[in-house]
Amino acid sequence: MFEGRVNKIIVFLIYVSVFVNSYVFTKEPAEIYFGYAIFLILLPVFALKHPFPKSFLIIFPILLLSGILNIYLDNDTTPMFLKIFLGVFFSYLFYYYVLVQFEFNVEKLFQLYLKGCYFVAIIGLIQFVSYKIGFRYGYDYSWLLNKWGVARGGNFGIRINSIFGEPTYFATCISASVFVSIYNLLVKRPYYLSKRKSVLIFFVYCLSFSGVAYTAILVALIVLLINFGFIRYMFFFIPLLLGAFIYLYNNVSDFRERYDSTIDIFTTGKFSIGRTHGSSIILYDNYQVAMRNISNNYLLGSGLGSHPVAFSKYSITKDIGVGGISQNNQDASSMLFRLISETGLFGTGLFLFIYFRYFIKRKSESSIPDYFWIISGGIFVMITVNLLRQGHYFLNGFPFFIWMYYYNHVNYKKYLNEISEKENDSPVIPSLPLA
Repeated sequence: MFEGRVNKIIVFLIYVSVFVNSYVFTKEPAEIYFGYAIFLILLPVFALKHPFPKSFLIIFPILLLSGILNIYLDNDTTPMFLKIFLGVFFSYLFYYYVLVQFEFNVEKLFQLYLKGCYFVAIIGLIQFVSYKIGFRYGYDYSWLLNKWGVARGGNFGIRINSIFGEPTYFATCISASVFVSIYNLLVKRPYYLSKRKSVLIFFVYCLSFSGVAYTAILVALIVLLINFGFIRYMFFFIPLLLGAFIYLYNNVSDFRERYDSTIDIFTTGKFSIGRTHGSSIILYDNYQVAMRNISNNYLLGSGLGSHPVAFSKYSITKDIGVGGISQNNQDASSMLFRLISETGLFGTGLFLFIYFRYFIKRKSESSIPDYFWIISGGIFVMITVNLLRQGHYFLNGFPFFIWMYYYNHVNYKKYLNEISEKENDSPVIPSLPLA
């Protein structure tokens, strides 16, 4: 199914839509990313070939009616609602068709993603080395990508973002591969990526000096602890977690400042411009907006795309005349906060149901392939960091990973059922009577 020139071109375009989002065709009235052009090319082809998913007829009419009602109530605007609603609808539809096109072969699709992450990490390494030797065109890709910039900072003067617009996007998009890389470095038999490739990915990932990256590493270690047994391996993983945290806190100033500021502002509710880290203020502000907004629209939220309207009503920083302090009001700085604000209990509950219900925990039985729980764990880490710090619903192919997460669980249950049926169908050999 992955062979043949046409399918190889389709696969290439699909992963371009995941990894290449630092180039836009237009910025006004909306940003048209490179990946959107791929949607326009392939979606009609898929739609003619495959049936429309019935589940869309349940969920999206509710979101549509909610949006229309909130536009009428002035909680949302028509342009913002249509922009987000259509973006969510067509991106989830497109990536659903991708799974159908390749017969729900999640393992192969995930392995192709890991291969893409490796190449992205190689570019990140080239970026780092080029910066250290002063070769500008090797570390500054703004000559090629128009929604990209050099991220200054970190312990070496540059924060690696590879081909992504920001280190945060880089850290979020390849976070599932970092889970696999950490797993590979802790076991004798690595999954898909060699230990050398795993080291490269992990090393470049740390060079992003992104709070999202360090959060993903900590979450990955927790997921591994859950899978291998909390009681059995707690004396190994807990010191590893504490050691990783202490190292980051003592050696990465940006991590320490963000951590201290975030804990302080969420504990006390107080902040000081110039002293409290800006990202902590932004996160806390959007949290306050989301909580106040859902209190008035608790069931369905105020509609997709409505968070900026809620921000203008409830923001605690809207009257502060400091540039950038109201940053991320479009996406709430967190997908969880945005879901709460825009979709209420319905959308947030549905998403969290998928998040927890379809997680696969490792089983010790040797007959069950490891790739089921490894894929699940990797995407679980990615979903977690998106919920915490990435509010865009469909950037970098996020719906693709939601579908893989779900259908990996479907394939897992199918595999367990097949094993059970084989065991039940096997003939019972009567034991010989004892003499």
